[in-house]
Amino acid sequence: MRNVRLALRTLFKTPFVTTIAIASLALGIGTNTAIFSIIDQMLLRALPVRDPGQLVNLGNPGPKPGSQSCGQAGDCDVVFSYAMFRDLEKGQTALSGLAAHVTFSANMTSGDQTMAGRGMLVSGSYFPVLGIRPALGRLLRPEDDQGIGGNFVAVLNYSYWEAHRGSDPTIIGKTIVINGHTYTIIGVAQEGFDGTTLGIHPQVFVPISMRGQTSDFTRFDDRRVYWAYLFGRLKPGVTLAQAKASLNALYHPIITDVEAPLQKDMSAQTMEKFKAKELTLEADPRGQSSLHQETRTPLIMLFAITAIVLLIACGNIANLLLARGAGRSMEMAVRLSLGASRQQLLVQLLTESCLLALIGGAVSLVVARFTLVGMTRIIPPDAAGMMHIGVETPMLVFAAVLSVATGFLFGLFPALHSTRSDLVTTIRSNAGQISGARATSRFRTVLATGQIALAMTLLISAGLFIKSLANVSRVDLGLNAENLVTFSLSPERNGYPSARSAALFDRVVADMRAIPGVTAVSGSMVPVLVGDNWGNDVSVEGFKRDEDTDANSRYSEVGPGYFHAMGVPILSGRDFTEADGPGSPKVAIVNEAFAKKFNLGRDAVGKHLGLGYTDKYDIEIIGLVRDNKYSDVKLPIPPVFMVPYKQDTALGFMSFYVRTTLPTDQLVHAIPGVIKQIDPNLPVEELKSMPQTVRDNTFMDRMISTMASAFAALATVLAAIGLYGVLAYSVAQRTREIGVRMALGADSGRVRAMVLRQVGLMTLIGGLTGIAAAIGLGRAARSILYGLEGHDPAVVVSAIVVLTLVALAAGLIPALRASRVSPMQALRYE
Repeated sequence: MRNVRLALRTLFKTPFVTTIAIASLALGIGTNTAIFSIIDQMLLRALPVRDPGQLVNLGNPGPKPGSQSCGQAGDCDVVFSYAMFRDLEKGQTALSGLAAHVTFSANMTSGDQTMAGRGMLVSGSYFPVLGIRPALGRLLRPEDDQGIGGNFVAVLNYSYWEAHRGSDPTIIGKTIVINGHTYTIIGVAQEGFDGTTLGIHPQVFVPISMRGQTSDFTRFDDRRVYWAYLFGRLKPGVTLAQAKASLNALYHPIITDVEAPLQKDMSAQTMEKFKAKELTLEADPRGQSSLHQETRTPLIMLFAITAIVLLIACGNIANLLLARGAGRSMEMAVRLSLGASRQQLLVQLLTESCLLALIGGAVSLVVARFTLVGMTRIIPPDAAGMMHIGVETPMLVFAAVLSVATGFLFGLFPALHSTRSDLVTTIRSNAGQISGARATSRFRTVLATGQIALAMTLLISAGLFIKSLANVSRVDLGLNAENLVTFSLSPERNGYPSARSAALFDRVVADMRAIPGVTAVSGSMVPVLVGDNWGNDVSVEGFKRDEDTDANSRYSEVGPGYFHAMGVPILSGRDFTEADGPGSPKVAIVNEAFAKKFNLGRDAVGKHLGLGYTDKYDIEIIGLVRDNKYSDVKLPIPPVFMVPYKQDTALGFMSFYVRTTLPTDQLVHAIPGVIKQIDPNLPVEELKSMPQTVRDNTFMDRMISTMASAFAALATVLAAIGLYGVLAYSVAQRTREIGVRMALGADSGRVRAMVLRQVGLMTLIGGLTGIAAAIGLGRAARSILYGLEGHDPAVVVSAIVVLTLVALAAGLIPALRASRVSPMQALRYE
């Protein structure tokens, strides 16, 4: 405590230096803590369940002919058929339990209020495998999902029960309507448990055997339909390798004896691969989510950038401590001469630097919170909802550890230098040059040069991200997003039968057209640019295909006037009309990519296609449209065929597109009122302008470029401050030398040139080093850069110009000060 009290007194003797150091540390540690908080939540945090380290995720790699539904909890290599899940669940012996789950969109009605949310279909083994306890009532058990379609029981999420059911302690036994069906509430899950898929917060859990009641799904027994995500828990004493071998011993005979005979139109080579495939098993305490992989590279890149900012801040503080240490050299020398050991002085000085860092770390929590708040304003609300911006234990621990580490890092050399043992020389030099000044000067110069290198690295990296975002913003979408508003309705989730849904869609289109300023209205089954992908194999007239030919195409169902509403040019043929309805000949419109893939050229109109591998071409192509983006702004445009949604008599959901001559915010505010007049209990989903949809589709690019630019600007300012400090110190140390030079005839211009030459040399060395580091960083970030290969000459040149100007500005004041030194005063300096 004595060292701490002395350290506090010493720090507050120089309040200006202390304040600058604390502010620099707060910025450096705060930004790192904020990014670490996101990394912890997205990449590191285990599920709040019993012994999450024993959980394992199962994978089911291809070949997988048939229908696949995937994306939320992982890619299509990890989904299983329902029948395969039941086979594995029944026969496996290596796991203490095997569970399945998949999320679904849910309209939940309680009383007169209906809300759109998310649900999770889970097997009866789901909660027992996880070791979750109920907060109220009981959870789902294996007997709750036996048989298909007869288990109308539900478990509520704790936060949903708290926020929307008023924490009602008598909720057990009451009912909730989910997608038009009434379920009995049997329990509430434990507090803090939000499912096993990062980014999906289900409000309700229902048996997986009820999938047919949450949607129009009926293919439970079809082994060529893959949609269930599987995980399990290792038995005590069973290793991952043993469990994998045991499961594959069960899996392989099912593949070869049961599923291989079901495969049709498969070549011998593909069949050989099909029979040889094995399931995978990976330990992962975080659950199953595609976000783990998608966010890994961007978050690590941001963490590297903030680490560089902290290093530059540490360099500045080390320079400040060296400058202050020069003033305390007499104090250190006297204390050593009076019997204090060097170890005692080192402990005292390191206590001062660590205390300074801890104070900066405490202030950094405020910076971290503001950084997190700023990030939530850049990203879409759905993504922001995944982030917790409060102060949590991992955040506090990280900030504390980082503070102590940085305190030791930037305090070590100044402490060693200030306690060197040449006492007599130090005491005699009290009025003049301090012994070791040359070593100190070299160290400070190296620090400043390193800061320039790091600043150059960040400037180039930020430039690459900005140019990548500019490339994304210039992407030709193939449609006109301006003055367009989109929203979705899912009447089937409110219990609408198909005929009533079709009538609702017609009513919505008519009422939207009646809104003043609206010029076009249409709809599509697959929403545009929200990441949804629907595909199907096709056979096209005149296109030769064999068993292994890639004949897959994306598709959608769209309404009359859809292409006019979206601003997509029809290159040949016609648009869909009201006449293309039930009972009319089947028709389709294809895009240019489809025509190219299937060798139709510009003569697509009049050709025919069929679904699957068939010789029955029963769908006539009546139009060819310009390529336009389908699910993602950055991905290449896939081949797409579109059919009239009016020919689908079972469609129960729709995304609508409304073009207006008025400001889109007026239309956004008007649409809910129109829908409320049609059905007050039908939730309006994803209501936003189309430009906002495009921005949400590329939010990761905007977040990285914005944050990288802000951090690069901060790093450049910190580096400029460090460079200024080094030059100012250098000029002060060389005052006598400069006076002698000027007394011997050197003019002020030569003196300024001498200082600026030092600036130029440091900038050159630091700049070249930074460019090399930036190229390496760019290569690491290549996967998240759009239209760039990890480097760009224009960006490098721009960064060089910016950093050179900043360095010259930082060196100008010391250079002018040096040129104004009076020779007589300088010669009396000693």
